[in-house]
Amino acid sequence: MADHPVIQVRALDNRFGSHIVHEKLDLDLYPREILGVVGGSGTGKSVLLRSIVGLNPPSGGHITVFGEDLTELSATERSRYEQRFGVLFQGGALFTSLNLEQNIALPLIEHARLSRAEAEELARMKLALTGLPPEAATKYPAELSGGMVKRAALARALALDPEILFLDEPTAGLDPIGAAAFDELIVTLRNALGLTVFLVTHDLDTLYTTCDRVAVLSQRRVLVADTLEKVAQTDDRWIQDYFHGPRGRAAITAHNRLTKQEPG
Repeated sequence: MADHPVIQVRALDNRFGSHIVHEKLDLDLYPREILGVVGGSGTGKSVLLRSIVGLNPPSGGHITVFGEDLTELSATERSRYEQRFGVLFQGGALFTSLNLEQNIALPLIEHARLSRAEAEELARMKLALTGLPPEAATKYPAELSGGMVKRAALARALALDPEILFLDEPTAGLDPIGAAAFDELIVTLRNALGLTVFLVTHDLDTLYTTCDRVAVLSQRRVLVADTLEKVAQTDDRWIQDYFHGPRGRAAITAHNRLTKQEPG
């Protein structure tokens, strides 16, 4: 790709005691792309995401974001860069004691130094951006459906107007209709806001609907990172089973139907 990567991961190692999750892992993320990260159980998809956003310091290697090696920055300097990230965790990670408006206002008060009134007004705008109705602002997480929780968590991830959005299994637990609507929302927001998206998923429908490229984690590294078509042709047992098994064929058929293409 012609653009310079906004994130470069080089020779990344992640170890937990004697257990090695990643070893000499390399990966690039380019401006305004949606990169899907997939892999079998235990390949460290979420660990990789957490390493990049600073929640899991790597055992070795370098992570460069916007031209700066985050592994070499002070805590204060790194925090400044991390505020350019938005993160949606798999479970939503909303504060259960706060309503949605308060959940989203919190980072605006703490990091953007807005008044409570300003933060709550902006919070309502972020909720609307993710498709939630005005009355959702005063509801608590326990009062919401799974799909609404995901949208609220996405609104909070967007609170500080991030340049890079990290999504960890965003459609996990959603019914097919809710998952499809969420996939469409991700693409719409990327196009409207110019976001760069790092998307951990196991959902083939999400890959075909949203992703520009796909990176496959295997054997402690990125086995391949390319377009869906090229990745699906990779001579690897797990990739072939994943993309060409029954669920893979169903996802391709649905994608072709939506794009009015004949199945290849």
